[in-house]
Amino acid sequence: MSDANVSRLALLRFLEEVQRRDLERTRRWIAAEEQRDAERQREMQARLPAPDWLLERGLNAHSAPVYVHVGGCWNAGKRSGGVARDQALRAFAEGVPACPHCRPDTELGYVDG
Repeated sequence: MSDANVSRLALLRFLEEVQRRDLERTRRWIAAEEQRDAERQREMQARLPAPDWLLERGLNAHSAPVYVHVGGCWNAGKRSGGVARDQALRAFAEGVPACPHCRPDTELGYVDG
């Protein structure tokens, strides 16, 4: 065997080792990503479903409600909390206005009066 063949063979063996290590690293990345995906899926399944109705409070926890929203309304403030259907209807009866964007009064079939 000539030196050129031995050098070429040595280079190919080196390339094989580099590729083997790259493949192992890629497989570790895939396994880590699969684990993250599984954790995200478990978190999503563990989350409570979004409430159907929201009651938005004023500036503090003791202030009167300022709006009733449909659950998931883009305009609901951070001080909004989920309420049952009957609580949303009661809020309307007590004079709490409906959000002008999501119109929960329409969704609930509430007619003032």
